Amino acid sequence: MVLNKASETAALSPAARAAHRRILTAFAETGHADACADACADAETLAELVEHDVLALDESGGIRAAYPFSPVPTGHRVAWDGGEAYAMCAIDALGMSAMLGVPVTITSTEPDTEQTVTVHVDNDTARWEPETAVVFSGQAGDSCCPSVDRTCGNINFFTSADAGNEWAARNPGVVGIVLDQRDALAAGVAEFGAML
Repeated sequence: MVLNKASETAALSPAARAAHRRILTAFAETGHADACADACADAETLAELVEHDVLALDESGGIRAAYPFSPVPTGHRVAWDGGEAYAMCAIDALGMSAMLGVPVTITSTEPDTEQTVTVHVDNDTARWEPETAVVFSGQAGDSCCPSVDRTCGNINFFTSADAGNEWAARNPGVVGIVLDQRDALAAGVAEFGAML
């Protein structure tokens, strides 16, 4: 599954790019953005960020997603020296070290089984526990929907390729592939490494 956050970020206007960086920096510094959407960008700039699907807002204008960050707890907790946040999906979590320029530890739970997958990431290198862990990268729904609705819940860590494929078989509306550790990490770095 090909993600597109890096290309969408590159296509932003200078004002939107600057606002996007301010929002991501707020998440990196605090683990959440609170009212940063209003403070960091005007309505036109926010609309551009939403149009490019690098930010998703709820009905009241609050942030639903500032990829790779989630404003609410998810199954993907990412911690680093002096900080912690939640990622929208497994690929987002894997890209945070490269984006932030610090080593991170990802603690995630396998959907349905709640088994723990831990990944220690330092830019483009990682140590996975268990050693058989993979990422299932899937999507469901209409391609015109924002990523938060079609992909985020369908890109997860699994303890093995078999576990990922079995989960996909139990969720027939999800289409995707199992990514090995190298490909999953490379996808995260490619998508998010240059955002800050």
